[in-house]
Formats: sequence, C-alpha cells, structure tokens
Amino acid sequence: MRGLSRASAPAKVILFGEHFVVYDKLAVVMAVDLRAHVSVKPRMDNKIIVESIGMGLQGEFTLDGVYKPIIGEFGEDKLRPIYVAAKRVLDLAGESIGLNITVDSRIPVASGLGSSAAVLVATTAAVGSLLEMNLCRDDIFRLALEAEKIIHEKPSGVDPAISTYGGLIAYSRSGGVMMLEAAANLPLVIGDTRIKRDTREMIHRVSELRRLYPEIFKGLMDAGDRVARLAVEAIRAGDLRALGHLMNINHALLYAIGVSNTAIESLLWAARRAGALGAKITGAGGGGCIVALSMPEDRRRIAEAIRVTGGEPLIADIAHEGVRIEE
Repeated sequence: MRGLSRASAPAKVILFGEHFVVYDKLAVVMAVDLRAHVSVKPRMDNKIIVESIGMGLQGEFTLDGVYKPIIGEFGEDKLRPIYVAAKRVLDLAGESIGLNITVDSRIPVASGLGSSAAVLVATTAAVGSLLEMNLCRDDIFRLALEAEKIIHEKPSGVDPAISTYGGLIAYSRSGGVMMLEAAANLPLVIGDTRIKRDTREMIHRVSELRRLYPEIFKGLMDAGDRVARLAVEAIRAGDLRALGHLMNINHALLYAIGVSNTAIESLLWAARRAGALGAKITGAGGGGCIVALSMPEDRRRIAEAIRVTGGEPLIADIAHEGVRIEE
C-alpha cells in the first residue's frame, strides 16, 4: 500500500443528447480542461474522513456508513457519494482500513459540467492506486457509476464515462462508449447562468412530461437521437457549421421538454448574436450552463457577450486525457 495517492478527472460538456440519453438515446460528450483533484491517505483507525475544500465541508464516516459532521452541518448528502465510491474500492480489494480523502475541484458545482462524476471517478482511481490494485478504466467507470446512483436515481452513465475516458465520445446505455475523432477543433465557449439546478428534479420533470404525452415525447426522443447521429457525422467531417445548426435544433428539443428558462435563453441569444455557430443547454437545464460553438476568432467576443448578459463565461478546450493518477 502507498502512503499517498492523487488522481484527477475532467469536467464535461454534453454537446448532444442530454435527457434523451436517460432513455437509451445517443449522446455526444466532450471532456473539457477543468479537473477535479482527489488525494487519499491511509489512516490508522477505521474512519473515512472526506473533505471538500471548495464546498467547505468535512465529515467522518464509519466503515458501515454512519456519518458525523466535522465542518459544515449539512454536508452528508454531498459527501456520502465520495464515501461510497471509496468504500466500493475497499470492498473490492477486501480491505477494511480508514482513509483521509481530500477533494479539490476546479469544476463549478450544480452547473451541468459533471463535477460530481469527475470527483467520483478521481476518488475511485485514487483509492485504487493507493491500494495498488491496477484498476483499468472500465473498472473505474463501473465503480464510479455505481456510486453516482447515490446522487441520481437512474444516471445515464454519460458523466462518469467521459470523466473516465476523456476526449470526445458517443454514448448510449445499451451501446456503451464509442470514442470519436474530430476532423477539426471544436472551439467552445461555456456560459454559466450562476443558477444552481437539481439534476434529479429536472429528470423527474421530464419523466412526468413523458408520462403525460408518451407519443409526443417518443417523437422528440427519436428526433434527438437522429440529431446526435448526424452530429457524429459532422464531427468526423469537421463541418462546424452543420454542427452549429444541429446544436440549435437540439436546444429546441430541450426547450420543448421544459428544461430551459429565461436566464438560459438570454445567454443563448447573446452568444448567437455575437457570432456563435450554435448554442444550447449543456446538462440537465433549469439553470447551470450553456455551451456555444464558434469559429476560433470569435470566442472572445462571444465570451464578452455572455459576461455582459450576466453569465460567467469560460473558453473551453478539449481534455484528451480522462482520469489519471497524479504522481
């Protein structure tokens, strides 16, 4: 066993297919160059201490899951998935030891950029490395996905997949991960509405719409799946203008299922007026972020338009590397 292990995993933007991916339709996802970092040390007792620097939370778990706060009174819901990720690795290794787990994430929380999944992937990798288990990426993905079920009842799996594998992927529940090669760079600008949203709540809202209007919802899902498949072709061909058109169409479908709002629409139209080839929600909606595709020379103008409109802009590039051990 090592005395210290560190791992990191990237954030993501969903370019196509959020919400519909929950129902086994295709999603296209890109890892971006923001990372969650996790460090793990063994303890002499049987306590698992989890600290999140960014959220100002620290809590203590026994090996059988009993929680006691240390810093921050209401942190259990946020810290428990990290404990679960670590405990699953310990169980797989047949170990019963205590751990100090420290999370230092640069990814905005509850914004649609996959912060929780990136932390769970990095935690899984760091604990596995500490125990010298040589977990492969498929193992890390599977274990992190199980832990994510603590956060979302029926996660699609797309968030831990992209944080694990990095780069650009097409993903569906039944088809798994397919790595994509883009024939051109995909210059992106992310715009954060600064409105925190609850992914589980948004998924429930969409599920209720599906229950009320099953035939209409099926048509929307099928259209979303077709848009995502055409997007894969455009990515492989390096056709940014077609990709932008498809992003706008995808957003219209997301608007139709009720996950947009005034703040999101304001940022979208600011980005489009400033020259974005296409712009849409990324993630669950209801707040969080939008993502805009642009020509390289237009990114700063689009970022400024988002800022002036009240959002927080971020110029984002692809993270080719997924989860990694930080030596």
